[in-house]
Amino acid sequence: MKRNLSLPLLLALLLCSAVAHAQLYKWVGPDGKVNYTDTPPPPSASGVEQKSMSGGGSDDGDLPYELSQAVKGNPVTLFTTANCPACDEGRRMLNQRGIPFKEKTVTGNEDIAQLKQAGGTSQLPFLTVGRAKQTGFQAESWGAALTAAAYPETSKLPKTYHGPAAEAAAPKPAPVAKRGQHNESSAAAASGDVPPAIGNAPPGFRF
Repeated sequence: MKRNLSLPLLLALLLCSAVAHAQLYKWVGPDGKVNYTDTPPPPSASGVEQKSMSGGGSDDGDLPYELSQAVKGNPVTLFTTANCPACDEGRRMLNQRGIPFKEKTVTGNEDIAQLKQAGGTSQLPFLTVGRAKQTGFQAESWGAALTAAAYPETSKLPKTYHGPAAEAAAPKPAPVAKRGQHNESSAAAASGDVPPAIGNAPPGFRF
């Protein structure tokens, strides 16, 4: 049952709690009243903020059991590119549902090769949930794939969780520090075959 508590009392209770990742929610109700609770706010709430009483960051090892098991058995990877509204919608859906995922950006031919190796086509976004694959963004099919993979219907992520930053689908090897490195880097950049930016093509993106 949801409990509305005064902020000082709630902070005192959380500080005395043995829970490793205590959560504090601040939200605005339909009547404009600011509320502080230790349970998630109702869907009608606005201006939702989460505060954590635990310090430090979080990784997969700090996830709730149900979520960590889903991540272990069916990891989620999202392939995206720039100027892609459907990619933005897909990313937003994953974040709102509290899905830990890795994002791979596709900008050049090497990235495209990695996308196709993962089972993708010329359309983005491309989502993998374990062995399941979703081409293009469709909220219902993505949601069904996540549910089938035992991901929670609502976010269970601790506030301290910080997902990995997006990286290229085909990361470039780290440069080796040596004499003439500047010339080598320039030559590598000159040899890179990166196609020009492509305009929007909602609801998906095609090369």
